[in-house]
Amino acid sequence: MAINLQKGQREAIDAPKFTIGLGWDANNSATGSAFDLDASVFILGDNKKILSDEHFVFYNNVKSPNGAVEHTGDNLTGDGAGDDEQIKVDLTKIDGNAIELCIVVTIHEAENRRQNFGQVRNSFVRIFNADTNEVLLKYELEEDFSIETAVEFGRIYKREGKWKFEAVGAGMKGGLQDYLNKYN
Repeated sequence: MAINLQKGQREAIDAPKFTIGLGWDANNSATGSAFDLDASVFILGDNKKILSDEHFVFYNNVKSPNGAVEHTGDNLTGDGAGDDEQIKVDLTKIDGNAIELCIVVTIHEAENRRQNFGQVRNSFVRIFNADTNEVLLKYELEEDFSIETAVEFGRIYKREGKWKFEAVGAGMKGGLQDYLNKYN
């Protein structure tokens, strides 16, 4: 049975192989432009920095060097029910120096399109077992991010040899470059 998390809650991840499913619905845009939300994962070391440029997994770099993290593809519209984008994780392959996976969703060209997360609803992140498809945990974002154009949905981190998920739900006015600046 899935555990529904609240912001700030943490929960152990017992499956070594799992998929991170991210979903959202965009309101009808008053800007005339379609929404394109993008999921990314930053694989960080103990200094809270990306291990290398190749450890930033997103629509233009869909797989980490060792294949531990793989983005399944960019959904340009977010239409339909269920996950809009997915990221597969295999902790048995993760780099030994990795201690955190930061899961971020940004709005592509948000400033040019005059879009923000206040125009996005039903946002969630869920983690399910890759072998059984059993949903292990789910976190639904309930905040109204009226000026934010990027949101850190959650983070998966290693503590005392065990991996856990933390529901973060922290917004930022910025985009992928701002997160790159933060973690480089």
